[in-house]
Amino acid sequence: MAVDDLVAVRAYPRADAKIEVRRRDRQCGGLAATALVAAARLGARCAYAGLLGDDPDSAFVRAAFEREGIDTSRGPRHREARPVRSFIVVDERAQTRTVFFATNRYTGAHARLPAAQVVTACRVLLVDRFGIPGMIRAARLARRAGIPVVGDFESSRWARFEELLAWVDHLIVSEDFAREFTGCREPAVAARRLWGPKRAVVIVTCGARGGWVMDRRAERPWRFPAFRVKAVDTTGCGDVFHGAYAVGLARWMTIEDCVRQAAACAALKATRPGGQAGCPDLGQVRRLLARSGAAGR
Repeated sequence: MAVDDLVAVRAYPRADAKIEVRRRDRQCGGLAATALVAAARLGARCAYAGLLGDDPDSAFVRAAFEREGIDTSRGPRHREARPVRSFIVVDERAQTRTVFFATNRYTGAHARLPAAQVVTACRVLLVDRFGIPGMIRAARLARRAGIPVVGDFESSRWARFEELLAWVDHLIVSEDFAREFTGCREPAVAARRLWGPKRAVVIVTCGARGGWVMDRRAERPWRFPAFRVKAVDTTGCGDVFHGAYAVGLARWMTIEDCVRQAAACAALKATRPGGQAGCPDLGQVRRLLARSGAAGR
């Protein structure tokens, strides 16, 4: 969960330079939060169960979620809780973004809340690395109840991270994360390295080059293509992929269709500025899939 201040520039500046800001905006952001917005716009019922406070940033987040129809009533409150604060510089020429962020002590999942029945009532659980003890608790409850756990991680340099990773059965990570965590330069090799008998799927995403999937039915990783679009802003594309994939799981799609839907949703998001603001709706995703010769649902 984050509050993002975004600025777009023609090109990321060198040190000590001055550069014109071409546009600026404040949006709700964050790994799980952006995935939830993507899922909600595809028609899924979504809830956020992480910590929020009584400060203006928390109020900004709650208002953003309410506009998207995302339930925040089950999330615990703490007077010192704060969303992550991020400052994001979008390079329009290179089609990249640089994220500067700051966290505080009370961010993400609570270690003992919400109640177990709230977690086990969901059809798919999405976890990230904010509040790892609470994420471990929720993932353990979900897996023991037979609920798929989708992991959205950007870094592994946190206490108890590998314990959390062990409870994730649908692991979706970027090529950069996979390379850093496994030491494997080739994403297909990294996907195989991240695989294990308790996993259902490992996906390594490679941006405009698509990505690699290892699942229980495959003897080796298989590749999926990216949709060809004119990218404007890639902020949140990976998180949107996670949200759209989770919706596919909740609707009992095949893994191939989950991946195809997720790739289409992320591609459409890349054509629009902002993270959550750029998430497409279900009709837009279906039209892209139809134009590309893929059957949407």
